[in-house]
Amino acid sequence: MNVDNQPTHAAGQPRAHIPWLRWVGTIAALGLLIYLLSQQGWDEFAGAIQNIPPWALLAAFACLFGSRLTTIGRWLALLRAARVPLGVWDATRIVFAGLFSSNFLPTTIGGDVVRLAGAVQLRLDAGIVAASRIGDRRVGRAGMATLLPLELPRVLRMGLPALNAGSGPGMLAAAGLPVFVQRVWKKLWAFVDKIWQSVVLWVRHPLGLLHALLWTFAHMACVFGAVWFLLRGMAEPLSFWKIGGLWVLSYFITLLPVSINGLGLQELSIAVLFSTYGGVSEHAGLALAVLMRMLYLLASLPGVFFLPGLLQRRSQSPPDGLNGKEVG
Repeated sequence: MNVDNQPTHAAGQPRAHIPWLRWVGTIAALGLLIYLLSQQGWDEFAGAIQNIPPWALLAAFACLFGSRLTTIGRWLALLRAARVPLGVWDATRIVFAGLFSSNFLPTTIGGDVVRLAGAVQLRLDAGIVAASRIGDRRVGRAGMATLLPLELPRVLRMGLPALNAGSGPGMLAAAGLPVFVQRVWKKLWAFVDKIWQSVVLWVRHPLGLLHALLWTFAHMACVFGAVWFLLRGMAEPLSFWKIGGLWVLSYFITLLPVSINGLGLQELSIAVLFSTYGGVSEHAGLALAVLMRMLYLLASLPGVFFLPGLLQRRSQSPPDGLNGKEVG
């Protein structure tokens, strides 16, 4: 889920490989996740998923599919504020293709490249489209940042559990949080600064920014609703705002450039935060993390029908700052 922290490269110099740190980080995060699953017991983990009623799974999927639709609305709001003539159907094809590519393809063929390729095919201004994607991401982060005060002060006040914690929530937190939370805390002001730099592009069109922010809040409501349904289905309910506060912490942790497409890091941070600071059981936290990844993938599947045509004419490399995965 990293966006701003990805290194940029000069136009005309395609990225040859994924940085080794991301390979190492992805392998380490996935390895730790598998270890935690084995420690909790595969039977308990499987039981937590199997006991979720079908209605809860369907409701969670509907929420996440709705969140995919809100990303279309947010991007269109920014494009129309910049007077870019993109229709709803074309935007839908491009966005779903980008979402699909972000989930299934490496970062060198990320969602931004796909969106830019779609814009080029439609003869849209590539520069404005590229700027709209930067603005789209940063408006999304700005919306998420509004909920940081809900749980971040409490997490910092409680502090991090001791590294020698043997089992239970202390072990999960010790395994996943010491480096991540501290790095997120240090980077918060940097995020705010970058958000502002992008917003300047649309400062003459405040209504477009407002519409994009409203779409972001709708997106957040859909995602938090999916978590709410899943936890309720596992008989470990949390309040909507508690879910929101914990989710945005996981969101910013996953922005750190230490894994490929946030794989492993996202699941680990969700499991740690919800079990340690949300009070849900360890196996429920792990089940939630894995289910959210799976449901996100399913909600992005329509993009498989649109991606091949867009990739046929994709550019050799994206503009500076446009590489990486979609975060919604």
